[in-house]
Amino acid sequence: MVEASRAERPVARDPKRLASSGVHATLRVLELLATGRTLALAELSRELGLPKSTLHRVCSILVERAWVVRDDDGRYTLGIRALSLSARSPQLPIVVGFRTVAAELLTSHDETVCLAALDGDDSVFVAIEETSHAVRLMTHVGSRTPAFAAASGRVILASRPEHGLVGEYEGRPLVTPTGRRLNGIAELRTILERARRDGYAENVEETAVGLYAAAVPVVNESGTTLAALTMCIPTSRMSATRREAILADLQDAGARLSDLVRWHDAFSVGPAIADLA
Repeated sequence: MVEASRAERPVARDPKRLASSGVHATLRVLELLATGRTLALAELSRELGLPKSTLHRVCSILVERAWVVRDDDGRYTLGIRALSLSARSPQLPIVVGFRTVAAELLTSHDETVCLAALDGDDSVFVAIEETSHAVRLMTHVGSRTPAFAAASGRVILASRPEHGLVGEYEGRPLVTPTGRRLNGIAELRTILERARRDGYAENVEETAVGLYAAAVPVVNESGTTLAALTMCIPTSRMSATRREAILADLQDAGARLSDLVRWHDAFSVGPAIADLA
């Protein structure tokens, strides 16, 4: 038998080396986008010196996992999961706009104001302005709550297609962090229909004992819900009259924040990727 020449032999590929190169490519993409730039695939390829085919695979996974967002023009920027860890998150336009409207809400009501986005099954706080009261919700940026239970999650879910909601939640036990069990998908549908009709969502002691929360959507010019503007208030400081005043001001603040970021692309991701987390 004639032995194949060395040049004709197939080159063995080391799986560990391939995996390592994929990790390096992924980190290099994230590091480049963390500079605040929005880049097309060709620009990523040119700046990183990597093949488009490699970067397409890397970016597809990052988009699927919500670390990166791809806009309608095919350009990439950081997604919600990266932003929650990013040192530049306070400089994001939506967070800068949030600080403006949150300051006004704090002046009027002196209650904790938060900006939340959807990440898989969870509503995640991406910015917070604290009340001066000693008794308040103890939370932090990156804090997560089941979206179906949180007022912020509900206003975002209310903007999602009905078939996606059914596919994600039907048949699942819907138990809030304080132990209240929703009457399945039927009650969740009713809650979300009310949020769509009223333009806000509420919960009382569903995410924490003694806590009232209300949230309104923040939308861009195409009508996509980017995030939720929410207020978190101890039930001991709530009354029917105060609730009406807070909801009115919160809706007004949500509309003003929406106007400030009307050009913004979505950076959150829905429940479809939750099983990959």
